[in-house]
Amino acid sequence: MSKRQGFTLIELMVVIAIIGILASLLTAALASAKARARQIQCTSNQKQLGLAGQMYWNDQDQRAWSYSGQSIDNGMIYWFGWLGKGPEGERKIDHSKGVLWPYLGGKGVGICPSFRFHDPLYKPKALGASFGYGYNLHLAVNGTPSPSSKQGGMIIPQLSNPSGTSLFADAAQINDFQAPASPDHPMVEEFYYINDGPGAYANGHFRHDERAVVAFCDGHVATENPSPGSRDTRLPEAKLARLRKEILLP
Repeated sequence: MSKRQGFTLIELMVVIAIIGILASLLTAALASAKARARQIQCTSNQKQLGLAGQMYWNDQDQRAWSYSGQSIDNGMIYWFGWLGKGPEGERKIDHSKGVLWPYLGGKGVGICPSFRFHDPLYKPKALGASFGYGYNLHLAVNGTPSPSSKQGGMIIPQLSNPSGTSLFADAAQINDFQAPASPDHPMVEEFYYINDGPGAYANGHFRHDERAVVAFCDGHVATENPSPGSRDTRLPEAKLARLRKEILLP
C-alpha cells in the first residue's frame, strides 16, 4: 500500500504564518497607496483653488478678498459661501455665494478626501461637509481678526514673497464651546481660515501622514510640517497644530 502524502502540522503552521506576513505587507502597502492617492487629490484641489484665486485677483485689480461680508437671509456671507444661523450640524450652506464660485462652479474641490467626516469626534458646522480648507486670514484686510471690509484685502503684487506666503491650507480646529462639543468633550470641526498671532488657534490640519497640504500665492502647492511645540494636546490624535508663521504673515 502506498503512503498518503500531506502537510505535517508544523509545515501547515509555517505556511499559514507566511500567508499572514504577506497579507499584512499587502495591507500596509494598500493603505499607503490609498493615503498617497488622497494626498494627490488634496493637492489637486488646492491647486484648482489657487488658480481660481489668481483669476479672482485678475478681475479685482490684484486685490485679495475679504474673509466675510454682509449678513443676509438669516446667515452670513463668507469667502467660501453663505452659512446660515442655527444649531451646529443643522446650518444651511450655499457655496454659490462664495467669491471663487464663478471660477470653480460645482467642482467640489473644497473637500479634502482625508478629512475624517465620519469620525465620532467630528462635529459638523453645517448640514454635511462644508469646506475643509482655510484661507490665509492675513491676506484679508491686512490680517485683522474679523476682516469684513467690502474693499477686500491686500494687493497681491505688493507681497514681498508670494512663493513663501500661503493662500490656502488643510485646516480644522478643536471646538469645546458649541454643543455637542464641550470642555469635557472636545471635538474636531472644519475651520475656514489659517492665521498666526496671540490667541490664534492651532488650525493647521496635518492629516496627510503628519503633514499639511498648502497652496501658495504664486500658484505652487507643497506640504508643511507643524510648527514645533504647537500641537493641540486636547486631542493629539486629531493632528492639529499651527502652521509656520513665516508662511502666514505676508
